[in-house]
Amino acid sequence: MNIYVICNAGMSTSVLVKRMRSAAGEKKLNVNIEAFSVEVLDKIKAEADVILVGPQIRHMLPKIKEIVKSQCPVEMISMADYGMINGARVLEQALTILKQQ
Repeated sequence: MNIYVICNAGMSTSVLVKRMRSAAGEKKLNVNIEAFSVEVLDKIKAEADVILVGPQIRHMLPKIKEIVKSQCPVEMISMADYGMINGARVLEQALTILKQQ
């Protein structure tokens, strides 16, 4: 399962991704969680099971959805969870989205 977190340059989400990986490890989940820049979205969208978008680029959500073209769910990360770097909650958000598929 591939959970991709998209931000502007692919760097601001690195701490969040580390915390998400830690939360996944505690739950013994076999997931791949990666952060990417929006510029490489077209190249990585085919492998994604869910794409989470950082709130700092919420204005790009329509364009991101257009690029992904319903190949997988695309959702915003809440400003609160992102700001608090709450990896466990963001991981739960991704898992909830995947359960709905």
